[in-house]
Amino acid sequence: MAMPQLSRTKNIAKRSKKHLEEALYDRLFKDGSSEVSVRQQLNHFLKSSKRVFKWEVGDTVKKLRDRKRFYPALKLSETMAKRGMNMTISDQAIYLDLITKTRGVAAAENYFIDLPETSKNHLTYGALLNCYCKELLTEKAEALMERMKELKLGLSSMPYNSLMTLYTKIGQPEKIPTIIQEMKSLDIMPDSYTYNVWMRALAAVNDISGVERVIEEMKRDGRVASDWTTYSNLASIYVDAGVFEKAEKALKELEKRNACRDLTAFQFLITLYGRIGNLLEVYRVWRSLRLAFPKTANVSYLNMIQVLVNLKDLPGAEKCFREWESGCSIYDIRVANALIGAYAKEGLLEKAEELKEHARRRGAKPNAKTWEIFLAYHLKNREMKQAVDCVANAISTGRGDGQKWVPSPEITGVFMQHFEQEKDVDGAESFLEILKSAVEDLGVEVFESLIRIYAAAGRTSPVMCRRLKMENVEVSDSCKKLLEEVSVE
Repeated sequence: MAMPQLSRTKNIAKRSKKHLEEALYDRLFKDGSSEVSVRQQLNHFLKSSKRVFKWEVGDTVKKLRDRKRFYPALKLSETMAKRGMNMTISDQAIYLDLITKTRGVAAAENYFIDLPETSKNHLTYGALLNCYCKELLTEKAEALMERMKELKLGLSSMPYNSLMTLYTKIGQPEKIPTIIQEMKSLDIMPDSYTYNVWMRALAAVNDISGVERVIEEMKRDGRVASDWTTYSNLASIYVDAGVFEKAEKALKELEKRNACRDLTAFQFLITLYGRIGNLLEVYRVWRSLRLAFPKTANVSYLNMIQVLVNLKDLPGAEKCFREWESGCSIYDIRVANALIGAYAKEGLLEKAEELKEHARRRGAKPNAKTWEIFLAYHLKNREMKQAVDCVANAISTGRGDGQKWVPSPEITGVFMQHFEQEKDVDGAESFLEILKSAVEDLGVEVFESLIRIYAAAGRTSPVMCRRLKMENVEVSDSCKKLLEEVSVE
């Protein structure tokens, strides 16, 4: 949900010694943008006695949300409120959004209920509606929208945009034209996001001519200027439809409207030119991006390398990687992973391993994604021992946001199928021991496979029945006979 933005930037240079010496946002990202480093810097700041301005807290929360650092954003908001910093209704709406992303819908609902009635306006109602829409809670979202209409909250396009996004996600794009008609009947002015969602809904039902009519209506209306996002959306729709010539024209329009030289616009151009296979344009836009942003962000290099890899330009990707590596201030494992993944896909395991170790020496430890790359390689080549090691490493590493890494049921199934074919009871048990460190409930399919492995190997396990009971697992009737054979004393 788009939240109100700060309209001005204030100077921190002349504040007192009681205040933080640098901008709060700069302090939090001092050691990079990873969840762990941001949390550490936030904790250091909160433990200190240094002060910051309220506008600075709001600006920092916004930037943390933009970077998807929701836990630090929530903690900063929460702590500063406890210290007496006044929260506006806009702040409360943002806080509700953060609660949804970190603690779930129920916690957000409780926060909304406990708000004073004076705080329950279009902003906080809109935040709760957006929460329901993001979580695909259709009935709750529709009921809340009706309540907002009953209360005559002076609705803007934002709640309608949230509802249209919900319908798009749940595969009901046919409902969106009705919402557009309602907005028109109530004289609610659409914004560029409204038009983009409308276009996407029409594209979802393969109505490309309808998409083009929306663009024409937008031009005729004149109240909402088509910006670069409109044409990136249009180009993406054409690419999905395989209409590459029209996609290229839309990309040219995108460039014309990127007068402010927005970094995201450049990255969309590179990605979309890559999707239509136009390597020359990819390099041309990359040169423009580098001129506009001489201190090029890690994420821009990551995007460029991924596009080059997808276009099978491995030498170009390596050159781009070396350029990034020579000037990067923080060695980002995500950028290394892009090239490691390319090497693994090409069967160049030695190169992939060398780069992983090189990145480690530069201070970038392998993350879960790194191990996923090697896991995919070893599974493809039926190197199961090495694949099990990759699962163990990925689980012990965890995800960057502090969450556990868990292999998909499909991957787990591949392992169990292998152990079943090999009649490898010990291998299966060792694998499940590793899995248990990340997964509380292994599931009935895993245990049924384990029983089949014991039976195929002619092995018994007197404790198997008790084990299933402890795990609260009820096997199928077809597996119960095998279970009896396996469970003998």
